[in-house]
Parts: sequence; C-alpha cells; structure tokens
Amino acid sequence: MAVLARTLPGWLCSLAACVVLLQGAIAADSPSEYQVKAVFLFNFSHFVDWPDQAFKSPTEPFTIGVLGADPFGSRLDEAVRGEHIAGHALTVRRFNSIDQLDACQILFIDRSETPQLDQILRALGHRSTLTVSEIDGAAQRGVMVEFVTESNRIRLKINVDAAHAAGLPISSKLLRLADIVSPANGSRTP
Repeated sequence: MAVLARTLPGWLCSLAACVVLLQGAIAADSPSEYQVKAVFLFNFSHFVDWPDQAFKSPTEPFTIGVLGADPFGSRLDEAVRGEHIAGHALTVRRFNSIDQLDACQILFIDRSETPQLDQILRALGHRSTLTVSEIDGAAQRGVMVEFVTESNRIRLKINVDAAHAAGLPISSKLLRLADIVSPANGSRTP
C-alpha cells in the first residue's frame, strides 16, 4: 500500500486506498489487520480539514498519536515515513497514559484504554484532534472514528457530531464509506 500511496496523486491515492482496504478481506496472504488500520490512519489525514490553530507553528509536524498499548508495532511508522500533509511532516508518537498526551492531530486510542475512554475524551475537550479507536461502541461514546471488524473486513463508524464539535470537517468521500453514528440517534447507514 505504501507503494500505491506514492504513485497516485493525493486525493485519488487516499480514496483508492480506502476503497481497496474496505473491500479486501484480512487473510494470511493479505496485509495484516494493523497494516490496514495503519494505512487508514495515514489516509484520514487527507480526508479531514484541520484548522490552522491545530498547529503551534507552520513547521510543526502532523502527529499521529497512539495512546495505550501499541498494536501497530512499526507498521504505522512505515505507513507515514517520508509523508507530508499541507507542508507538515508526518510523525508518530506513543503515549502510555492520558497524563502524557501532547498535541497531535490524530489520536488512536487502544483497547487497553477502555476503562479510561470517557476521561480521555473529556481531557481532549474540543481540541482539534481526530479520535480513532477500535473499542466496541467507541463512536457512540464520542470517539470520532471507530474501526469495526465484521466478516474479516474493516468498516468505519463515524461520529460526525463529535468531529463537528472539535472543528474537524470530514470529507463526504470518507463519510460515504462509513456508517454515521451519533450518541443521540444510535447508528444509521448513509
């Protein structure tokens, strides 16, 4: 996928990768589940508009954070190596606890943080940080993007209300591929 990401132009690459990954089954001869999720995290950077105040300076890196146990290993680092978003170099940072959280544009919250999920979301407030998790029911609880594995396929649930509250417009191209979720209305498929 990294080769694909470097050979197609910007948005076309992102859309193609998401569609291919949504349709592909997770099997031994296919990319691993966390390789696929790492590419999704990278591609989310193309489908969300971050406000200028999401960065402390024009040269600050675009950071993807991982909070809790790291299921990606080196896969996430490989997915973003050498990549830039709107002039910001992509980096990956790992945080062991909520107390260590620092500025990041995308935050993957690992299952190990399930008991603290509500506290994590409160601590983030309405920061311009796209929250992503695979915790069951995370989108209904306020996480913006939830990975769901069904029939060996990775699906997305997106809480548009939570993204809107954080000032993060999500592209309709990504929304079309997801189930839209809101705490008020449960889940609906677009």
